[in-house]
Amino acid sequence: MPVPLSILDLAPLVSGGDVRDALRRTLDLARRAEQSGYHRYWVAEHHFTPGVASSQPALLLGQIAAVTDHIRLGSGAVQTGFQTGLSIVEQFGLLDALYPGRFDLGLGRSGQARKEVERLLQEEKKEQEERVVDGLLIPKPFSWAPIFASRRTELAGRFLHQPGADPLGLSEVLDQIEALLAGPVVDDDGNAVTATPGAGADLQVWLLGSSGGESARTAGARGLPFAANYHVAPAKVLEAVEAYRESFVPSAGLAEPYVMVSADVLVAEDDATARQLAKPFAVWVRSIRSGLGAVPFPSIEEAEAYEWTDLDRQIVADRVATRFVGSPRTVTERLRTLQRVTGADELLVTTMTHDHADRVRSFELLAKEWPA
Repeated sequence: MPVPLSILDLAPLVSGGDVRDALRRTLDLARRAEQSGYHRYWVAEHHFTPGVASSQPALLLGQIAAVTDHIRLGSGAVQTGFQTGLSIVEQFGLLDALYPGRFDLGLGRSGQARKEVERLLQEEKKEQEERVVDGLLIPKPFSWAPIFASRRTELAGRFLHQPGADPLGLSEVLDQIEALLAGPVVDDDGNAVTATPGAGADLQVWLLGSSGGESARTAGARGLPFAANYHVAPAKVLEAVEAYRESFVPSAGLAEPYVMVSADVLVAEDDATARQLAKPFAVWVRSIRSGLGAVPFPSIEEAEAYEWTDLDRQIVADRVATRFVGSPRTVTERLRTLQRVTGADELLVTTMTHDHADRVRSFELLAKEWPA
C-alpha cells in the first residue's frame, strides 16, 4: 500500500546567500509542497549553526501557515532540553488558535547532550559493523560523543540553558505538556493554572528518536506516533523502530503503532544530473561531523575544489552512502526499500541543493513518481 510522503526542512542557507534568502526559500517551498500533495511540512530546531535558519520552529511555522492553506505543519523537533513545558505549550497553542487543527508538536531529547556522552561511549564498545538488510544499507555508526563533550558544545550550552538549570527528563517534560494541554492543572489544595493559549489545543504530539533508547520506548509506552531518523542516524533506524513497536501501548489517540522514517533524497531528471547536483552534500555533512555546525550549503564548484583527507571521507561515509540520489524511478525504488524494511507508515524526506530551483524540482519530481 502507498504511504504518505512528508517534508523536513532546515531553512538552509547557501553559500553567497543569507538568512532572509533562506527563509524566503522555505516559504516558497512550503507553498509548492502543498501544491504537490505532500502530507506534512516539518521544520527542525538547530542552534549556533551557520548554515541553518530554523532555530525557532514555532515562529517559522506561523509564517508558513500564513502562506499555505491545509498542509499539516510541525516541528522536527522542538528540543525539550532548552525550554519549559509551558513555553512549548504556549507557542504551539498560539499557532493552533490562529490556524486550528493543523499542527504536529514533534519533540526530541536534544539539549541534554552532555548527559549522553557516557552512554554513547558505552555503546561504542559494542559497535555494529556495516550490513545490508533486505536491500537496505545499515552502516557502521558515527560517534557523536567527542562533539557532545567538546568545548564548543559547552560554550553553546551557556546560552541555551539558564545558569544552574538542570533540564527535566523527557518523561517529566511530557507529563507537563500533556497536563497543560488538557488543563487546567490543579494542585492538592485546589489551586489551578491554565496555559493560555495552549489548554485544549488540537495538537498531535510526536516523539523523534535516533536510536532504540528513551525516545523510542517512551513514544511506545505513551501510545504516541514516532519518527525515526534514517537520515541522521542510519545505523540505528531498525533498532529505533523495533524498540518503539515492542514498547507500544494503545492510547486514546493511537490504537496501533505509527512510524514515520526520514531519508535524505535528491531527485533530478536522470541519475547523472542528480549525482552532479549531489556533490556539495558531503562537504556540508563534513562541517556538521567536525563539530563546527553546518556551513551554508556549498556550490558544486566549491565542492569540486574541496581537498579531502581520509578522515574527512570516513566521517561522512555513512551519510553519503545512505542518501538516495537519482532519477524519480531510482529514488522511488530506494524509498520503497526503506519503507518495506522499516515497516514505515509514512516517509519524511529532506533535500539539500545549492540552487533553490533544483531543490523544488527534486520534491516535485518525487511527488509525481510516488504512488498516490
